[in-house]
Amino acid sequence: MPAASEPDNTPLPGTVFTPRQVRVLKIAVIVMGLLLVGGFAFVLAAIVYQATQGGQGGKGNEVGGLGAASSELHIPRDATVSSLALDGDRLALHLNSPSGSEIDVIDLRSGEVVARISLKPQ
Repeated sequence: MPAASEPDNTPLPGTVFTPRQVRVLKIAVIVMGLLLVGGFAFVLAAIVYQATQGGQGGKGNEVGGLGAASSELHIPRDATVSSLALDGDRLALHLNSPSGSEIDVIDLRSGEVVARISLKPQ
């Protein structure tokens, strides 16, 4: 007759697993299930958080280190902006003035004019 302090290493009927192995397996399955559910909940929470931020990055409210409301771009006094195009952090302005048309390309991070192209008819 085995002593009471010895573990029972006899397999359960119909299996090759001992009661201790079955208990450890049940605990492992429960822990992994909780990790899956927790990970899924975390991914959903991250998606909802990103969606509610409106696509703003860490410095989404600033242009060129200045607040967006206080940014200025100086154009000739008699010029008018007829169109503009945005590509990444570059802005292209088509300016019309009595002296002729031109296209200004502005770097939005620094606020500086990168290129100024005068349009002259042939």
